Amino acid sequence: MSAFKPSRRTILFGTVLAVGGGALMIGRMWPDTQKTEAALAEFGPFLRIGSDGTVTVIAKFSELGQGAQSGMAALVADELDADWSKVKVETAPADPTRFARPSFKLQITGGSASISDSWLELRRTGAAARAVLVQAAAAEWGVPVGEVSVRDGVIAHAASNRSAGFGDFITAAARLVPPAEPVLKQPADFRLIGTECATRLDAAAKSTGKAIFTQDVQLPGQLVAMVAHSPRFGGKVARFDDAAAKAVPGVVHVVAVSSGVAVVARDTYAARQGRDALVVEWDDTAAEMRSSDAIQAEYQEMAAGGREAPFAPFVTHGDAAALLGKGDKIISMDLALPFLAHATMEPMNCVAQVDGTRCRLSFGTQNHTVDQRNIAKLLGGTPEEVEIITLPAGGSFGRRSVATSDYQREAVEIARAVGGFTPVKLVWTREDDMAAGYYRPLTHHHARVALDKDGYPAAWEHRLVTASILTSTPFAAAVQEGVEKHGVEGTIDSPYLKATPAVDAKVYHPPSRIPVLWLRSVGATHTAMAMEHMVDQLARKAGIDPADYRRELYRRAGADSHLAVLELALEKSGWGTDLEPGWARGLAVHHCFGSTVANVAEVSLVDGEPRVRRVTVAVDCGIAVSPDQVRAQMEGGLMYGLSYSLFGEVKIVDGVVETTNFDTYRVLRMNEAPAVAVHILPSDKPPTGVGEPGTPVIGPAVANALLALTGKPVTALPLVRA
Repeated sequence: MSAFKPSRRTILFGTVLAVGGGALMIGRMWPDTQKTEAALAEFGPFLRIGSDGTVTVIAKFSELGQGAQSGMAALVADELDADWSKVKVETAPADPTRFARPSFKLQITGGSASISDSWLELRRTGAAARAVLVQAAAAEWGVPVGEVSVRDGVIAHAASNRSAGFGDFITAAARLVPPAEPVLKQPADFRLIGTECATRLDAAAKSTGKAIFTQDVQLPGQLVAMVAHSPRFGGKVARFDDAAAKAVPGVVHVVAVSSGVAVVARDTYAARQGRDALVVEWDDTAAEMRSSDAIQAEYQEMAAGGREAPFAPFVTHGDAAALLGKGDKIISMDLALPFLAHATMEPMNCVAQVDGTRCRLSFGTQNHTVDQRNIAKLLGGTPEEVEIITLPAGGSFGRRSVATSDYQREAVEIARAVGGFTPVKLVWTREDDMAAGYYRPLTHHHARVALDKDGYPAAWEHRLVTASILTSTPFAAAVQEGVEKHGVEGTIDSPYLKATPAVDAKVYHPPSRIPVLWLRSVGATHTAMAMEHMVDQLARKAGIDPADYRRELYRRAGADSHLAVLELALEKSGWGTDLEPGWARGLAVHHCFGSTVANVAEVSLVDGEPRVRRVTVAVDCGIAVSPDQVRAQMEGGLMYGLSYSLFGEVKIVDGVVETTNFDTYRVLRMNEAPAVAVHILPSDKPPTGVGEPGTPVIGPAVANALLALTGKPVTALPLVRA
């Protein structure tokens, strides 16, 4: 493989139009209302147009496999009326002064927000560039601006039969002031947005192996490092013997780091052999020694009221206790959900180069700003001295956005010890990734619901126990009065609670020595399961079809989006028609990240295990910028959610993770994957999230099908052992 030689991007960012190297560049900084040259900064992220007509969109959000950067490019290209075959996309450099999300003041990719956050910014960028190009052409041709058209990268004046490419006017356009409020297209005029034309720009490179991921990076003089971590969370190195490791051919350094002991070698094989040869004695004085089953038992006892815990209210109205005390139709539910691993196809890795306080990192990141700050603090420098070359990532699902920058810090500590700005590639094996990583919190739901005379909820009591994700992050302030929004999302805003006259819902976030983190769809990974499976149990108790039951609750709550996707899913799935014996349909609907998704799953039991053969998906996500990519994200999210719902469980015994690879952490295989039909609700509203909302709905849909098959509710995940 040829050497990978990343160069510093020399994009000009600022408040003026400039021509450099034959490229027209339009930029925006936050915010600027001056009417002088600085007013040119009022448009979206940078757009570069080359003299050959090539359009390059600079994306401030990372590409993690979700195809978001291609969608971002389509937003610019449609308003610009560019030739899609000449459109490219580049990832913006790490610089929060230019590329931070305004709501967080951080440059961060997450929350299924890449397209929704870019919707107006990038369209304005394209529209502004189009306006100055048209103005420049009209001036040169001596014709009215209104007579100049743009289509597929060609600027034309039909009356005089003149035309030219973008590149012919970039110098003239650079002297013009873009409109402060460029006119945007109406949805009816879109030619890329909402069509199948905006194909993925990274598909060819990824399909042919030309795309460069962190594991592909090969720099002159590069070394490879692996780290021996404590088998228990919180364990520390007591002492180690590195004699055998240093005797391995190719090993050049053995370095003590804050997370363990690193072996640095000339290649991956030598690093692995050297690490295996290390003799390390661990101090478990402050380590977590409990098993996951014991933790779950504690959580269940807390939720059921058998152990005192400082629960905090998150939804309260009416007198639920009184109604539950005298009701004769009471439904109770306990639901235990395990730790889950992110299990990205590309384990954690990072190439670090350090010289004093100066550092360069090459890897796929979700959170540029936090990583820059953490590494700068470690090295005693400033965030500006930490350069990040952002590479595409082979999945993340939240794992590459950690408040502690755990594996990045590890790489920097090793590179600092090696010194000389020598490139050091830190490699985590699958076992490292599964046993030394972060997890979706283990969680327990306990609920009791009293039904009214018509069979609908009159009172709902809910107790939720789940560790806080945000407490040790830059978003810790969001944990207010004992309630973390990520822990209760999907319940706090549930239409079922809104439609219930009396609700007493409380949460407790116990401290956790096992590191926890957001996982694709975050709180919805457990709240969708709890709420949707509970509603099916209520419908069964009331003797009402689960679809009709939901219709009534959505009407009471004014949940129009829920009702719309419900009706679409029912229509497309054939709900209510007969299936052959041994098969049943299960229904679930959930709203998160601005989008509402309904699933209808066809399920049977084969040798005691659920088998899903077909899933109908309906999604309301506003305008589908790229319908094909929306379908792909719904399908991919569904498979991810089905995988962890059926099989996912990080098993911890006496503080040690036992599920360290896919032989024990089972995932969905191709022959187990159902056929999926995705139906997108037509909309002219701004786009909402699609990367995560497809994930949490399939689990409860399958559980509800199992309830229909067996009459028994699910009380624990994964479903294969429910």
